[in-house]
Amino acid sequence: MNSAILTIGDEILIGQITDTNSAYISRLLNALGIKVNNMLSISDSRQSIVRALDALFEHVDLAIITGGLGPTKDDITKHVLAEYFNSKKMVTHEPTLLHVQEMCRKRGFEMVESNRLQAQVPEVCEALFNEQGTAPGMWFDKNGKVAVSLPGVPFEMEGLMQKQVISRLQKRFALSRIVHQTLLTYGIAESKLSEVIASWEDALPPYLRLAYLPTPSGVKLRLSCYETASENEIPEQFEALKKFIPDFIVGMGDYLLEDFVGQMLKQQGKTVSTAESCTGGRIASMLTSIAGSSAYFKGSVVSYANDVKVNVLGVNAYDIVRYGAVSQTVAEQMARGVQRLVKTDYAMATSGIAGPGGGTPEKPVGTVWVAVATPSGVQSQMFSLGTADRERNIACASANALNMLRKALAE
Repeated sequence: MNSAILTIGDEILIGQITDTNSAYISRLLNALGIKVNNMLSISDSRQSIVRALDALFEHVDLAIITGGLGPTKDDITKHVLAEYFNSKKMVTHEPTLLHVQEMCRKRGFEMVESNRLQAQVPEVCEALFNEQGTAPGMWFDKNGKVAVSLPGVPFEMEGLMQKQVISRLQKRFALSRIVHQTLLTYGIAESKLSEVIASWEDALPPYLRLAYLPTPSGVKLRLSCYETASENEIPEQFEALKKFIPDFIVGMGDYLLEDFVGQMLKQQGKTVSTAESCTGGRIASMLTSIAGSSAYFKGSVVSYANDVKVNVLGVNAYDIVRYGAVSQTVAEQMARGVQRLVKTDYAMATSGIAGPGGGTPEKPVGTVWVAVATPSGVQSQMFSLGTADRERNIACASANALNMLRKALAE
């Protein structure tokens, strides 16, 4: 079962907003067993919409459309779809009209003509009640092709997908399950990884497809099965992979490095804190982005200035003068200092030159010292990240710190 996702709106094309709808919809469709062949963003024009639908329906049976259903004159999707599916007239969807009237009453707004018009839909479609907003979704089914038009507002689209669209897709199409499973690696570049596991990849059966997904948290390997396979086949393939890269596998599942580290801390009943200079609180943010992280993360000191390193974390001021803030001894003292201050089992510290300026011949931009304090001592490592890209340096330094903690927890 093949599908396409079509987003409509000039605001997407000019970069004013980020298209998160397509990612959300594709996840739901894959879970249903519907493969997404195309994602396309187009402008708010009749010609663009018609041309896109013609092209997409040559290859897919289902198109999910978002955007262009607002109350203003530039929102033309509904009228173009009415023309495209040969609807002779618009009809009022009474549940939507009553809903819009009630929304206006509760908010103290006067209901204007544009609000009433939003309750009208082409007579050839099935209206999908939108309890979160004023524009209903629309389901068109003609000549074996289905188009589902949804509002572009993310929470409205999500509500309609969950409550109106999924059940209809399951009834309308004979769906077979698509299986995706992911394994996270860290510490090996994508190009090197592909070389090391080439023989394993070549031996995969033709119905299993491998994808490389580089992220700041490592390279994810995703196996996808679009045909019937045993429940254990993908886990068995990943188990066979371990002998090729035993030192670089973080764990199974579509998770990030911080998820795996959090799981290890929780399982071991251990706590962690951070002392961050060049990463500016990024590691703490990554850890606390996970629900339930209060069980193991206790706090952080963003010691950007040297006087904070000295006065809060207890770093020796003479060592900063002698070795520099970006040094092994300072990073180690930062880690021990926050471990002692916050009273945690483990602590991570970073001190480096994120860039794009501030580097020297001895310590170029991208030089970062990371230290991990454990119950038995402190470990440290210098990373030469080799780039002047500030955001990339911060992301890589944070990931390296988490990976060092992961290794310490595994000892």
